[in-house]
Amino acid sequence: MDVELARYNMIEQQIRPWDVLDPQVLELLSVVRREDFVPPAHRALAFVDMQIPLRPGEAAISRGQVMLEPRVEARMLQDLQVRKHEKVLEIGTGSGFMAALLGQQAQRVLTLEVDDGLADTARQNLQKAGALNVEVRVANGASTDLSAHGPFDVIVLSGSVAAVPDHLLALLNPGGRLMGIVGEEPMMRATLVQSAGSGFVTTQPWDTVAPRLQGFPEPARFSF
Repeated sequence: MDVELARYNMIEQQIRPWDVLDPQVLELLSVVRREDFVPPAHRALAFVDMQIPLRPGEAAISRGQVMLEPRVEARMLQDLQVRKHEKVLEIGTGSGFMAALLGQQAQRVLTLEVDDGLADTARQNLQKAGALNVEVRVANGASTDLSAHGPFDVIVLSGSVAAVPDHLLALLNPGGRLMGIVGEEPMMRATLVQSAGSGFVTTQPWDTVAPRLQGFPEPARFSF
């Protein structure tokens, strides 16, 4: 496989058509080596428009253990507009690729992964990529008290939740942004929440579907 051609095609055929036109984001995707964050068994799929399992078998997808599609990660980065002085929290490290992209834009990134094995792999991937301003911790973002580590300028949920978590909104600096994929299949919305004065401003600029992040509450199901 011609890796550089595949990377170019990913950017031009998947990412630009999804209205990702920010030159900084496009440059990041050309220099951060996505293929180095993909499990060896799936490396040939590194630039394909699909969710890539990070564990063998179908269980990885049901547990949210996937790399999201390149266009989804790129669109989230574009919408968040991360700046060099900002402190970022990511929930759902996975292989570490999104954290590596964020690390290129931010001052510091704290990323949480509930699975020990994935966290170890992500640390190795990030170290090889030279992402020295990214810290990986084994923790569940749904239940871990992060008040001692905040506040944050940007919070990224690298997976879906049923509703925007209030305890994470409370960690935002004034002007801070939280982005995640919210809702239930078959339709979820990319949701951007910005802290503004005494409240929050929410926009839902595009639709997609992503696996659930572990540990976050689900809505009660009505039954007779």
